Amino acid sequence: MSFFDRRGVAGVSAAILLLTGACSAPEPGAEFNDPHEAHNRAVHEENLAMDRALFGGGKPDKKPLLPQPVANTLGNVADNLGTPSDVINNVLQVRPKPALTNTVRFVVNSTVGILGLFDPATAMGIYADETDFGETLHVWGVREGAYLVVPVAGPTTERDLAGTVVDAIIDPVGALTGPPESYYIGAAKLGGKVADRQRYGDTIDSILYESADSYAQMRLIYLQNRHFELGIEDEADVFDPYEDPYAQ
Repeated sequence: MSFFDRRGVAGVSAAILLLTGACSAPEPGAEFNDPHEAHNRAVHEENLAMDRALFGGGKPDKKPLLPQPVANTLGNVADNLGTPSDVINNVLQVRPKPALTNTVRFVVNSTVGILGLFDPATAMGIYADETDFGETLHVWGVREGAYLVVPVAGPTTERDLAGTVVDAIIDPVGALTGPPESYYIGAAKLGGKVADRQRYGDTIDSILYESADSYAQMRLIYLQNRHFELGIEDEADVFDPYEDPYAQ
């Protein structure tokens, strides 16, 4: 079943309307748009507990869940599986050059790279131009909304959460496959997340376990990094705490 059928379009439309309709503006004078901070902090603590249990987060003698070669391979496969969604979002953002680059990259890694097990495209100088529907919404002018912490997934915003839902709906790889292949794809993507936790383990540990306030540190780094990815500098949806909220 194609993701361009009526049900797919209806699902995407409903997700966008429901999730972006509630995107809130920051309170005047607030440093961050974080009206749900109490709840976010509670979820953050639950995520920390899970991270310690699964990955040994914060422990100097922790052992990786996956051997490094396996983690690298799963990371490659997961990245390759996400490339068709990048292409769709490139098109929706009216960015033909990244769309072409990502298409070529997907073809090379899916053929020469044996279904994404390897990454010859990077060796050939064809670099990924990663994007998502959250960025598409940004390009379309949707407000960023409040900062959120989601169970397991971690930090996001109202706009990016809406984007994540839509990306899952329009994912062409998932839409064009069924059981048991879809189970293998899901397992590969999950393995890719585990691989990312291992690959960036030292950086993540320093944020989560070496900060005086890991919640505040994670919020700051997430929002700064996300704004950098989106090329946001002086746009309206980046809140300036020193700006006069009543200025026209």
